[in-house]
Amino acid sequence: MFLRQVWTIAAKDLHSELRTKDAWNASIAFSVVILLLFSFSFDPSSEQVREFSGGLLWMTYAFAGALVLNRSFAREMQNDCLDALIASPVSSAALFVGKSLANFALLFAVELVSLPVFVLFYNLQWGAAQVGPMLLVLVMGTWALTIIGTLFSALTVNLRLRELMLPTLVYPMMIPALIAAITVTTNVLAGSPPGLGIRLLAAFDIIFTLLAVVFVDTVLVG
Repeated sequence: MFLRQVWTIAAKDLHSELRTKDAWNASIAFSVVILLLFSFSFDPSSEQVREFSGGLLWMTYAFAGALVLNRSFAREMQNDCLDALIASPVSSAALFVGKSLANFALLFAVELVSLPVFVLFYNLQWGAAQVGPMLLVLVMGTWALTIIGTLFSALTVNLRLRELMLPTLVYPMMIPALIAAITVTTNVLAGSPPGLGIRLLAAFDIIFTLLAVVFVDTVLVG
């Protein structure tokens, strides 16, 4: 029953986004433009680019993610749809997990589209051995951003300045996960082992997923 509710909410959000493509188009355009602008600021062949490549990539993902996450609960404000969802038989946990999965799918798709652009613009060497570790850190880092962002999207949905408040709340909470994701990504792009950062990402994902599921009822209902 729980999984069916989660799938229903996730499918509804994905269908709504695929119909309008508002967050998708904005996130893709933002990611490509940011990567293009920074490519003109540095020499793509320099070793310096390889040293901060992970930071540049995740900075782009973090800001693009705010465009996706901000609409997660905001789209439910029309016609009091959010109140109807809260009053429905769907549990708060299922509602939250379903929206988190939909946000994760959208953000991960944006990352998969912009990653080849990043590799092309910055002239990075890309081997088959790097694909698996890179996908792993993308999945774990994206889920960390999604779980925190979706929770704070629910918390700020009734605020007038939610577009400003969401990044202000999310990014400080994301510092440990972003540092770990940046370190692992830089190591993977350099052909080195991921290191201990992957364990920190796993711990962050597990702990904050459990905390979000426990406290989402308080956030939504009060």
